[in-house]
Amino acid sequence: MASEKILNQKKEEVSKLAEEMKEAKLILLTDYRGINVADDTELRRNLRNANAKYTIIKNNITRRALAECGIEGLDEKLEGPTAVVIAKEDYLEPSKVIYQYSKDNEFYQIKGGVIDGKVMTTEEIITLAKLPSRETLLSMLAGALLGNISKVAVALNEVKKQKEEAGEKVTVAVAAEETAPAEEAKTEAEATPAE
Repeated sequence: MASEKILNQKKEEVSKLAEEMKEAKLILLTDYRGINVADDTELRRNLRNANAKYTIIKNNITRRALAECGIEGLDEKLEGPTAVVIAKEDYLEPSKVIYQYSKDNEFYQIKGGVIDGKVMTTEEIITLAKLPSRETLLSMLAGALLGNISKVAVALNEVKKQKEEAGEKVTVAVAAEETAPAEEAKTEAEATPAE
């Protein structure tokens, strides 16, 4: 009777984990050997700030939950102690947190994972984690657009100046032509003797 209760409990764990995985944008499998409690607490806090959940689950339960979700190709990664990181909103920030943590802690390793339903290798996840954040990319785009807008504004201002200068020269030339006949007539009038 007790074994049936335990079996049902494990089935429930698998179902619950599978539901979380179905909704997830990111599922990371990591090896947490050799980290102390203080480091683990810090990592969990950083992942919470990145809207991700960090849990240590038995490999067999994780394997069954992945199978229930139809995710294949991670069975060989489920060897030894494995922590599972699940993020439902964003995959980039939690990936960055885990990558930074693995850089600072030589024992902590990324085993592999799933991003938006696609199984990813450790190298692919690390490459993705090295990308600038969404906010940084948006600010870079905004800076590039503003730079181009500034260039267009400067160019338009130069065109305006050139047109104004050309307009002044035309006005000066017209004014010179208008005064020239009057001066010629005056000179002719002075040259003609009065009768």
